[in-house]
Amino acid sequence: MDFTTQHSGHEAEIIALFTDTFTASEGAAEGQLIGKLAADMFATVDSRDMIVVCGRDGEDLIGSIIFTRMTYAEDDRTVFILSPVAVAPDHQRKGVGQSLLRHGLGVLRETGVDVVLTYGDPTYYSKVGFEQITEQTAQAPAPLSYPHGWLGQSLIGKALEPLKGPGRCVAALSDPSYW
Repeated sequence: MDFTTQHSGHEAEIIALFTDTFTASEGAAEGQLIGKLAADMFATVDSRDMIVVCGRDGEDLIGSIIFTRMTYAEDDRTVFILSPVAVAPDHQRKGVGQSLLRHGLGVLRETGVDVVLTYGDPTYYSKVGFEQITEQTAQAPAPLSYPHGWLGQSLIGKALEPLKGPGRCVAALSDPSYW
């Protein structure tokens, strides 16, 4: 698998990957919701506030992650959130997702990101260094429907210190239905 952060001109392909992957695993409504999230991110998020990592097998897009900036009003650390991530159904359970995540976290480190957050399955994301956190460590930008899925990790080689102030995500991710 080859990795790239070049996504310009490939947005429709990436949106289709998210839509198709989530439709296959969670149903059509979820597929449309996550596809819309990706489309809204591409349409509204400044390139300085978004990092897209794609995995390709030859010409085929087999996985993608979108990281977007989070801000904490009283904290000067650089924070990004991982959401969404997708691996094409016929490439799942082959290590593609973990490889994509590891590469994406490396890209974040290289670009000077201090902290990365995500909201998902603690068992899965713990394989790439995420730990369960509470809102005392990092306030979520919306009420959490599944607080055990609030996860984070420091990318600077020391323990994750609490982030100061209210958390704010990009507008595309602020819809409560994602939380």
